[in-house]
Parts: sequence; structure tokens; C-alpha cells
Amino acid sequence: MDPRITQHAELMIDYSLKLKAGEKILISGSIETLPMLKECYRLSIERGAFPEINISSDDFQEIMLKNGTDEQIKYTSPSAFRRIETADTVLSVLGSSNTRMMNNIPGEKLKLSAQGRTEIRKLLFEREKKGELRWTLTLFPTVANAQEAGMSLAEFQDFVYDACGLNLKNPVDYWLSVDREQDRICKILETKKHFRFLSDDTDLTLSAEGRKWENCSGTVNFPDGEVFTGPVEDSVEGTIRFSFPGIYRGKEIEDIKLTFKKGKVVKASAEKGEDLLHQLLDTDKGAKYVGEIAIGTNNNIKKFIKNILFDEKIGGTIHLAVGKSFFETGGKNDSAIHWDMICDMSCNGKIFADGKLIYQNGNFQF
Repeated sequence: MDPRITQHAELMIDYSLKLKAGEKILISGSIETLPMLKECYRLSIERGAFPEINISSDDFQEIMLKNGTDEQIKYTSPSAFRRIETADTVLSVLGSSNTRMMNNIPGEKLKLSAQGRTEIRKLLFEREKKGELRWTLTLFPTVANAQEAGMSLAEFQDFVYDACGLNLKNPVDYWLSVDREQDRICKILETKKHFRFLSDDTDLTLSAEGRKWENCSGTVNFPDGEVFTGPVEDSVEGTIRFSFPGIYRGKEIEDIKLTFKKGKVVKASAEKGEDLLHQLLDTDKGAKYVGEIAIGTNNNIKKFIKNILFDEKIGGTIHLAVGKSFFETGGKNDSAIHWDMICDMSCNGKIFADGKLIYQNGNFQF
């Protein structure tokens, strides 16, 4: 077995989750991620914890979305709620057998599926907010994800593990250094109120007054590398054009352009997938408002791979998410979706805070 799988699992268990003896951990993933699931399970036992494994298959979700009624698609079993209610920590390992499996699923059914997950997501975030539960997610490199990224499996494994810092002598020290630097950045950003984002076909303003900037350094997402906040809901004004395709459940929406007025999307267009774009924005009332604005800082991620766990962290980018806010920021927007879209800032990109230039061409100016 690739020794990096063990290193990866150790980082998740010991650095991201800080798993303690006696804790109950729920480890979830598809059958394609089995090598990683086994290592996380083994390490959990070594740490004196009580692991539970939840192994799934993309095939079952496809069958449900193609054949289920609206009621069946939106249904979440009581046992799924019970697992979240009783776990101390939750580890989700991503990795697909077919990243395009949902391509022929109507957008309306994807919207129903998102609505059906609302209550269990709410439970997870409520327990996290109370300090009753810790969670994190990561990706195990599979052939399907490698193909989506345009790489061989070996190349994709190198890409993933490099982004995770596993090519370094001491990955934990690396992530601790990321944490320190991003903490410095967040403290400066929290002294600012009004922000303006400028790039090609983008001129967007918003207020983050009274909101907290979060330092993402590998404890909730892994790999990580971003700082983000939830803007004041009715403050977003202007237009943003996203440099990369928006990916939703494997479907691509290309050349997305959104215009905001008083925080709400009032105009939305795309060169490809515009019908799905409008369906997603119509998911519920909160889907047309911004739940997150973020700045990517991971310079080890050098390529867009159509996987948001990595793409939103690319150094020299920003991303905006329509839909649900994260409670940590003080954001108040609620929605069944939280959908991130990415804008390149590495060339001609600028960010102004309270009228002063703080970021240019992918780099902070402080």
C-alpha cells in the first residue's frame, strides 16, 4: 500500500480531528475509498476511539434519482440522523467511481435531493456550534477523479498528496505555519468593513462589518488554504464573472455571470448550463443571496481539477458561494444549498478594503 495513505489518515485523525480515546467517530465514504477508510478505522482503534463505518456507492444515489418519487428523493432515514446525533467526530472521505454519473439527472431532481439533506446538515451544524461534534472531510484519489482532472492516477495521487503537504518532511509543521499566517491575515481583515473585488468583468462590493473571518488551515477541509467570511446579506452589489466552470454534482455550468442588487441575484447568465443555474438559484429564498466570500491561499494547488475541495483553495483566486452561510462568520443566510464558484485574481485582480488596496494579482499587500 502507498505509505502516503497512512500519512494522510494520520493527519486526518491526529491533526484535523484530534481524536481522543473514548470518542465515537463516524467514518463515511464510497467503496472506492476503501483503502483510506481502512487506515482511518485502524488508527481510530489504536487511539482508543469507537469507530463506525458507513460505506456507500454512487450507484444507489443514481438509482434513487432516476426512479424515486419526489418524496423518496427528499427522504432521509432516521438511522442517518441517529448517527449524527451520537457521534463525537465525523470524517467524510470523498472519492468517486464516476464523476459524471449525474449528468443526465434533471436539475429539478438534484434540487429536491439538496432540499432533502437540509435537516441533517442543520443537525450537524447545530451540534458543531454547541461544541458537541467535530467534523472534517478529505479526498482519496480515485481513477474517476484522476480522469476528471485530466491526469493519470499516479499523477493525480502526486497532485493530491502535494496539496496536502505530504511531500514535506513534517506536514503538521507545515499546516501549523499556514494556520499562523492565515490567523495574521484574518486579524487584519477583521479591522476592515467594506470590500471591493475587481477583476476581468468583475466589480463587486460588499460589507463584512461585524462578521468574522475564518482561518481554514486543515481542520475542517483537507487539504485546505483559504480565509472566508459571510458578508452582510443585503450588502452585495455589482457583477462577478467566474473564470472557471461552476460544478454542481458533476454537472458543469460554464462562463457564469451574476449581478447583485441589495444582496440578491437579479441577473444570472451562463454560456452552458444556464437552465441548471436558474434552477439552483430557485432552490429556495436564500439561494439567491451570498453565504460566503473567500480568498484561496494554497499555492501547492496549481491546476483547476473540477473538484471544489481543491479548486476553491487555489492560491490567487477568490470564490463566492450562493446559499447557506457558515455560523462561525456570523452570517445569517439560510438555504438548502451552498454552492461555490471561483474567480481568478492572479492577473488584473485587486481587492480594496475601506478604499485601500490590500491584494493584487493573487497576493496580499500587507
